[in-house]
This record gives sequence, structure tokens and C-alpha cells, in this order.
Amino acid sequence: MSSANFERQKKTRRISVITIFSILIVITFFISMNTGLSRLTPMEVMDTLFGHGTAKQDLILHKIRLPRIVISILVGAGLAVSGCILQGISRNDMADPGILGITAGAGLMVVLFIAYFPTAADAPSLYLPFLALIGGGLTAALIYVLAYKKQEGLLPTRFLLTGISVSVGLIALINVLTLRLHPSKFQYVAVWLAGRITGTTWDHVLALLPWIILLFAFVFYRARHLDVMIFGDNIATGLGINVEKERLVYYAAATMLAAACVSVSGGIGFVGLIAPHLARKLVGHNHKYLLPASALAGALLLLIADTLGRSLFLPSEIPAGIVVAVIGAPYFLYLLARAK
Repeated sequence: MSSANFERQKKTRRISVITIFSILIVITFFISMNTGLSRLTPMEVMDTLFGHGTAKQDLILHKIRLPRIVISILVGAGLAVSGCILQGISRNDMADPGILGITAGAGLMVVLFIAYFPTAADAPSLYLPFLALIGGGLTAALIYVLAYKKQEGLLPTRFLLTGISVSVGLIALINVLTLRLHPSKFQYVAVWLAGRITGTTWDHVLALLPWIILLFAFVFYRARHLDVMIFGDNIATGLGINVEKERLVYYAAATMLAAACVSVSGGIGFVGLIAPHLARKLVGHNHKYLLPASALAGALLLLIADTLGRSLFLPSEIPAGIVVAVIGAPYFLYLLARAK
């Protein structure tokens, strides 16, 4: 087989994988609209979408389910791309915004923010991404400073272990603060930290969407630099890449993505770990395809997790973060067992 035909086949396979992910998201999207405590038939969903449903059906679909579904897709995609970037710049397959402590840092700032409002509902959703960015950014900077050594650079193992250590400390601080909250706020924060997407509105979608669009466009445009950096600092430098500058730029983008997502979804982990791994196995290491494939895989994973969480044990719900953790924790242990 000629080189040209081989490359053509690889490109066709990658596009096919991305197309299949997109189709699965659309299918799950429609299934999710029909799923919940108040069931709607497919015909009732279609009638309501076109403005012919009852007032109750309109409330269920347009005010409750659709914002939640859209948030699941946006957050899943954002966390997956953040994880893909972190794995690329650290050359560590176990890097993830949750494991590295970025999620905990953003969560700490959000918990502090909520604690200072008379009720949790008074916290303006538009402010949450900015406050989460402050917490996640400070945490990311701390991890980078502690893990970086001038002589050796950013070693993958030290980067991961530093992130885990910082994450454990921040989670302990969050727990202390949560226990000191007024009972009226404790339940809200506890559910938020578990990664429960319920209660999201179109305001949350509008708060998150600009961050996703702008950061995705920026990262996808510069994807070729990530392709070079995975070969190591020496090769990347030899090819004309300013490694430290690019690493900081991508690290900042990954932090902003994770922080913005956490601000509206709570403590959802492992999406940034699982989705890039799945995408990498299917489309390879070329970030031109790996980044969009990771985004679609993350969106699909979180959408399925949220749909299962609110349908398996009706009338009770399981937070999407717990459903993802049930899958992600064993996978993380599997990666640790394989690590050299």
C-alpha cells in the first residue's frame, strides 16, 4: 500500500470516528429529552419543540431538560479538551484537571462565593466562571511553580504528584468550609460538589458558552504545536518551538476551560482523563483530529452519565459526577497499574 493511500485511509477513519461520535450525541440528546421523572413521548417532545405542547410540557422541556442537556454537552466537551491539553503538554497520560487540583481550586472559590450570599440562589451565575477562573488559575500557578525545576523543566511524574498533593489539600479545605456553612446552603453546596447538573438554566448556558467557543477556537487553531511538544522539549526546541511559552499558553487555556466548566457543573472528575484516552485510541495523536474527537467523546460521556443518573433510580437522582466517577476511578487505577 502506498504512503498516500495509507494517509487517506487514516484521514477517512478519523473523520468517520468524529462523525459517529456526533451521531451518537444526537441520538442520546433525543433520548435524554424523553427521559426523566415526568416522561414525554417522542411525539410530545416534537410537538413541544415546535410550540404545540402544553404549558407543563413546555416547562419540562424548555426550562428544565434542554438547558441541562446543553450544559452536559458543553461541560463534557470542555473538560475533555482541557484534559487532552494537559496530557499533551505534560506527556503524562494520567493528567486531568480534576486529578491535578484545578477543579478543586475552582470549586473552593465558588464555595467561598456562595457562602457570602444570603441564599445560594442569589449567587449570579454570570460571575461564577470568572470566580472559578481565579481559583483554578491560582491553583494551576501554584502547581506549576512547585513542579517546575530550572535544570529539568516540567517532569511528568512530578507534575502529576504535585497536582494530586495540592488537590488533596484543597478538597480538605473545601470540606471544612462546607461543614461550617448554614444548613440552608450546605445541601446546595454538597450537591454542587458531587457534580449534579440539575438546576442549571439558560443563564448558566449563556455564562459558559462564550468561554467554550473562544477557547476551543484558540486551542484548535494552535493544535499543530501540541503535535510537536509530545515528542519532548529537545525535539520541539529544535523545530523552532518556544517550549516554555507554548506550555504556559496551553496550560492557561486548559485551566480556563476546566474552571469555567466546574463553575456551572460542580466537581465532575475523570471526563478529562477518559475522553482523550478513548479518542487517542481511535484517531491517533494528531491533535487536529484528537482535540475535536476528545470534545465529542467527553460530551457524549457526560450526557450519557447525566441521563443515566436521572433515570436509573426514579424518583431519586444520582449526580452525573458520581456516575462518571464509577467509571473513571477503576480506569485511573488501571492506568496507574500500567504506568512505568
